[in-house]
Amino acid sequence: MSISLEKLIAWRREFHRFPETGWSEFWTTSRIADYLDEMGSELLLGKQIINEEFVRGRNKNVVEQGIANAIAYGAKQKWLDRMDGYTGCVAIFDSGKSGKTVALRFDIDCVNVSETKSDTHIPNQLEFASLNDGFMHACGHDGHIAMGLATALWLSQNKDKYSGKVKIVFQPAEEGVRGAAAIAASGVIDDADYFASSHISFCANSGTVLANPRNFLSTTKIDIRYFGQPAHAGAAPQVGKNALLAAAHAVTQLHGIARHGQGMTRINVGVLKAGEGRNVIPSKAELQLEVRGENKEINQYMVDQVMQIAQGIAISFGVSYETEIMGEAVDMVNDPELIRLIEEIAIVQPEVHDSTSDYAFNASEDATILGRRVQERGGKAIYFIVGADRTAGHHEAEFDFDEKQLLTGANIYTTLIQRLLN
Repeated sequence: MSISLEKLIAWRREFHRFPETGWSEFWTTSRIADYLDEMGSELLLGKQIINEEFVRGRNKNVVEQGIANAIAYGAKQKWLDRMDGYTGCVAIFDSGKSGKTVALRFDIDCVNVSETKSDTHIPNQLEFASLNDGFMHACGHDGHIAMGLATALWLSQNKDKYSGKVKIVFQPAEEGVRGAAAIAASGVIDDADYFASSHISFCANSGTVLANPRNFLSTTKIDIRYFGQPAHAGAAPQVGKNALLAAAHAVTQLHGIARHGQGMTRINVGVLKAGEGRNVIPSKAELQLEVRGENKEINQYMVDQVMQIAQGIAISFGVSYETEIMGEAVDMVNDPELIRLIEEIAIVQPEVHDSTSDYAFNASEDATILGRRVQERGGKAIYFIVGADRTAGHHEAEFDFDEKQLLTGANIYTTLIQRLLN
């Protein structure tokens, strides 16, 4: 069976209309489950694939709103019950023949962007623009879902063409690198011999497949919260404990962390929120920051420095504090065997003319957590990029991409499965 581009486009546009942010993808997960159930896959949901101890950046109010939206959109209660508050799912396709296991990952969340109302925007012209105001599939994850479903459909109808089994991970909360850690820690892909994931468009145009993105940065997203004591700023400032001042000093100290001599490091405090009123000694403050490192060890050095400064500032200003890990990703090096395979498979695709380019990623992706999990257990992993022309940059209101490349991506995955499991 050949995969239909029309089917891929229909799936992509369906999910584009109903974007959901990380950990709130209840309708999205439910709809994916509908399709996978029709295909006859074994389905794992909720705590079958989520280790709660490693859930990052999950907001209770966002979750509750997501459930309410899913019910309003017509999500089936049986899937909501099985999710038990956690989005995402894993489909297992077993050939019934002994062999190795391949794990594939496709992310499913959107970004907090309001889609443009411009008449020139194709989703507006063809009436598949976002119906969820303030949220948009402006990163291509709707296309990733479509490629995952196309791969699942092929697996369901071609069991004679592969041995072993395939696990397809539809992962929540990639934005902010929040979702992969909990799935990895569940152990659901610990039996995988191979792991593959990809991104559509990003830094590559139609006709190009980047088989070997390199320089994935490890990263940790951290919130620091200081708790002081309010007081009258005029009459009795001496009895207050100033959480805002603590946070402000923390910012300057954090950006002064000595850089590591053995590799690239980054730090950014992106948000500082504090205080209750101009005449009140501020009793609460929050920093939202991230660190990055060329590898896991260098990133951990940055994390350790952040935690030490957070504690030292609290002591200095007589305030209490707490820290919370809100997201994380690690570095990963693609395995040469899989790089060669992706290059060979990609270059024979009708829409591809270049599959040999590599690219200095210099950013973070939490698929690396899943890939490294497989590698650390003796398996092999790859993350690649399926080029696609785009109308605007990722995470922009005018973003759209060349949908013909969905077929390129799906064909790469199904051929990769045949090459690895034949």
